[in-house]
Amino acid sequence: MIKKSILIICPFPQGVAAGQRLKYEQYFKHWQKNGYKITVFPFMAIAMWKIVYSEGNYILKILGTLRGYLRRVHNLFYISRYDVVYIHMWVTPFGTTLFERITRKLSRKLIYDIEDNAIMGVDSDVNSFVQFLKNPNKINFLIRRSDHVITSSPSLNDYCLNLNDKKKCTYISSSVDTDIFLPVNKYKNDKKIVIGWTGTFSSKKYLNLLRPVFIELSKQFKFKLLIIGNFEYDILGVDLEVIQWSKKNEVKDLQRIDIGVYPLSKDEWVLGKSGLKAIQYMAFGLPTVATDIGTTSIIIKHKENGYLVNSEEEWLHSLGELIRNPELRKRLGSKARELVVQSYSINATKMKYLSIISKD
Repeated sequence: MIKKSILIICPFPQGVAAGQRLKYEQYFKHWQKNGYKITVFPFMAIAMWKIVYSEGNYILKILGTLRGYLRRVHNLFYISRYDVVYIHMWVTPFGTTLFERITRKLSRKLIYDIEDNAIMGVDSDVNSFVQFLKNPNKINFLIRRSDHVITSSPSLNDYCLNLNDKKKCTYISSSVDTDIFLPVNKYKNDKKIVIGWTGTFSSKKYLNLLRPVFIELSKQFKFKLLIIGNFEYDILGVDLEVIQWSKKNEVKDLQRIDIGVYPLSKDEWVLGKSGLKAIQYMAFGLPTVATDIGTTSIIIKHKENGYLVNSEEEWLHSLGELIRNPELRKRLGSKARELVVQSYSINATKMKYLSIISKD
């Protein structure tokens, strides 16, 4: 077999960001088995990754960004050597479309993988100034000029189809390795029920939507709230445990959860979200309660494999039902696991990726 080469141009170092790990990175072994040699060019070094979504450290962030641009200048000299160039999210975060145009010029085949809705809205209040500096023309150029665009939601796919010159856009759902994300839940009420959420500082604003829900719920039920993230958190009157996310402990920590929660705001930005949190919880056989919007409404079927809600009252009612009823948790969780294995596992989606990178 003649080996082909594929260059990955991405924001973050390999193996650290969920948006990369649980998207294209988990297919690397499959690509290698099918004759591809993979090289990864991240914009950020690991030191920059560790501080990029935290408050403060502005000087270090500026220095890390400047190093990223120098790294990209160096990368330009190697792009033409690869059979396929695969860009995830962006080439550079700020400025003109210069780097994107040069990358397009030098690429034999260019695939653009856009995660979340990078066109509409602002994802993080903390980084609002950074968002102001971003140039949407950079993303639009990549959508328009790429040979194929991979999207994270049907809504985003429609947007890209309207822009892409070749009208080649494919929605591929987020997926997980169901041989690693394994259920262990016994669906019993012999201990305090654990309601869980996982995410980063940039998505904390969605978790904040549930603060009044958790406070009220704690007056009616005994439960533990487990938050897995990269920030400190506190809710007065709620039995709360916050643990730092780590790749090493990710599976073990998520397996502690009895009920997964996935709150989102009702705005344009979230229409581009892939529903990854829901898929993660469901892979572990957990009943998930989620805001009824966007891709989540496709993944979760209300009262079949989870709950879709639209108000604080519905959050309280759904969580209360699941806390009280272990058989309900088992029924919904089993259906959730079944769906993920069938439709949202890497075995279910790996050929979609391979087909796109292999097409001439």
